[in-house]
Amino acid sequence: MDEHTSGGTDRRILDRIGEMVAAERELRTMLAEGRIDPASERQRLRELEAELDQCWDLLRQRRARADAGDDPDLAAVRSIEEVERYES
Repeated sequence: MDEHTSGGTDRRILDRIGEMVAAERELRTMLAEGRIDPASERQRLRELEAELDQCWDLLRQRRARADAGDDPDLAAVRSIEEVERYES
């Protein structure tokens, strides 16, 4: 695996995480301004948090593989249920 390619993939994952964090902030702003109802905000936040957990899990998998001398591209996105089980 080419280090440049691996780093590019990690960068894309981190960029996606940044986008989701910005979306969380926007949801909170929308709620504060009355542009979204609390139930909609909570639902969307749950979805974002689950996707964030998946992204962080994938990034951890990739880094662990790279540290072990394995191909980080063999890391795979795990289901929400699987990721949540690891976090509890």
